[in-house]
Amino acid sequence: MISVIPLVVVLIGFLLDQLLGDPRRWPHPVVGIGRVISFLEHHLNQGGPEARRRNGVLLTFLVVGGTYLLTWVVVLGANVLHPLLGLGVSVYFVFTSLAGKSLLDAGQSVLLPLQHCDLSEARLRLSWLVSRDTDNLTEAEIVRGTIETLAENFVDGILSPLLYAALGGAPLAMAFKAISTLDSMVGYRNDRYEEFGWFSARTDDWANYVPARLSVFLLLLAGWLRRMPVRQAYRIWRRDASGHPSPNGGNPESIVAGLLGVQLGGINIYHGKPHHRAEMGDVLHPVNALDIVRCRHLVRTATWLSLLPALIIAYLI
Repeated sequence: MISVIPLVVVLIGFLLDQLLGDPRRWPHPVVGIGRVISFLEHHLNQGGPEARRRNGVLLTFLVVGGTYLLTWVVVLGANVLHPLLGLGVSVYFVFTSLAGKSLLDAGQSVLLPLQHCDLSEARLRLSWLVSRDTDNLTEAEIVRGTIETLAENFVDGILSPLLYAALGGAPLAMAFKAISTLDSMVGYRNDRYEEFGWFSARTDDWANYVPARLSVFLLLLAGWLRRMPVRQAYRIWRRDASGHPSPNGGNPESIVAGLLGVQLGGINIYHGKPHHRAEMGDVLHPVNALDIVRCRHLVRTATWLSLLPALIIAYLI
């Protein structure tokens, strides 16, 4: 019976995420993690380059280790009070670590103004999802940015936290969210974070390494179920994935590009400066709003497929 509890936690947490998404009025642990990171960054991100690098390592250990320990203590305390309370607290932490519904909703939020030819609103909504400049993007560039976000965040926001929840329950799932939040806040290559955020960014790469490669199989299977060109996507992955600046991002992005028959990557503008990201896929047709619809269907299918390996791991652990 004990071995079934992790499976139940993962299953219920997953279903709640699919049903409720990210209720804005509910307390969210990631908000607390973000505040802690901001506080520590203000006090630690100072000094010369070597000091900043050392302090960046310290930041990662403090935030990730502290998140794991605090979650473990809260779950343990709830279990002491009552096993059902412990189960509920664990489910809540796993639920808040997942972003399945909110990711698809984010894609939909950009799609709706595009369908009404409101590029200004679409640019604004995309700016909530990406760090690139969006003020002057064309419709095709907006679509491309949305698809790239859906593809890459399938790993960061769905598959990785689901697998870590299966491996180590709520504490490990929340520790992963701490890693992901650190990367999103300090893992940038700019004057402020180049040295301070390097270890956080590398930790995020390590944490997503295996899930990113598992995403290739899951997305191909999802594409097969949706009658998309799987062989073409596999060829694109073999050819293009390694060109991505991230050791992980090229895996889901190249597969999605191949399945949709579009080309991702190219020129992005960050703080007014153009940066070239390696192209993923072939231009079988120009990207358009319908590709966001197809990408959302693909990610939704892959999300449900992700539940199976997670449940197997949770049961076996």
